[in-house]
Amino acid sequence: MKVAVFSTKKYDQQFLEEANVEHGHELIFFEPRLTYKTAPLAEGCQAVCAFVNDELDEAVLGRLAKQGTCLIALRAAGFNNVDLEAAERLKITVVRVPAYSPHAVAEHALALMLALNRKIHRAHARVREGNFALSGLLGFDMYGRTMGIVGTGRIGRVMAEIMCGFGMRMLGYDPYPNEEAKKLGIEYVDLETLVAESDIISLHAPLTPDTYHLINAEMLKKMKRGAMLINTSRGALIDTEAVVEALKDGQVGALGLDVYEEEADLFFEDLSDKVIQDDVFARLQTFPNVIITGHQAFFTEEALRAIAETTLNNITTFEELDACGEDVTVEALKNVVKARK
Repeated sequence: MKVAVFSTKKYDQQFLEEANVEHGHELIFFEPRLTYKTAPLAEGCQAVCAFVNDELDEAVLGRLAKQGTCLIALRAAGFNNVDLEAAERLKITVVRVPAYSPHAVAEHALALMLALNRKIHRAHARVREGNFALSGLLGFDMYGRTMGIVGTGRIGRVMAEIMCGFGMRMLGYDPYPNEEAKKLGIEYVDLETLVAESDIISLHAPLTPDTYHLINAEMLKKMKRGAMLINTSRGALIDTEAVVEALKDGQVGALGLDVYEEEADLFFEDLSDKVIQDDVFARLQTFPNVIITGHQAFFTEEALRAIAETTLNNITTFEELDACGEDVTVEALKNVVKARK
């Protein structure tokens, strides 16, 4: 198939081309994000490969459909940026990468926790300047503390496996509790109980209408004072303006973000020679107890390889159905995968 790949960086092209050797698709790489203005770049492409900050609303999907696109292959797990109802009306199939490397994301969340707890970022800066004083760097033993995991899917369960080694009490919140998580020692509670009792809260839920601003001003007030909040899932799970206020008055003791609700115009780009126009983001950067990384939790060799392989497999599976412009069910895709095996 002819595939337009948007939001391409060198590493995306490298891993996709390596995975494509056994598939033979015609991959056309575009550096810009997919928007209504850039959608014409995909003219004549049956498939579009999109990333987390690409725009796939009704207007963009309508333009793609008119140009001959019948498949959206997301190289990500989340699909909050896709108007699925519009895609169904336009007979555009949407596929994704539901599990590429839960370990990568969970390990990055842990890195944020440890860095914030032991003030690694501040200590590193001090030592480089010859300042070896310890004042202001006091942390706490994670052993015996309470960990709250919001969302106990693949990544949440790996997070629980890791935290078992720290000897922490683990609370979980998920509309769909599962037995595997319970076996790891997670005690399921409601969200209010989790935020009230947890010393560290780590978010691993998908972004849906129900989880938008799940952590809002009201929920922040219910948190244990001085607790740590980590988000490696989707930025809009947190009301950022509300968390800024909670940081100012000490209600939130530390904040680790790998995602940001208005990240589309910031992350994955080098803006070092520009003035950041986002005032809320700029305010976050002023806090000494905040660490922000630019959506890199997924960024490991294993994860990129898995994303590329699954994405190309999804495209090949769809191509074998020969069903462009038709309704393609999940069951049909699964049957083709089984037949190929």
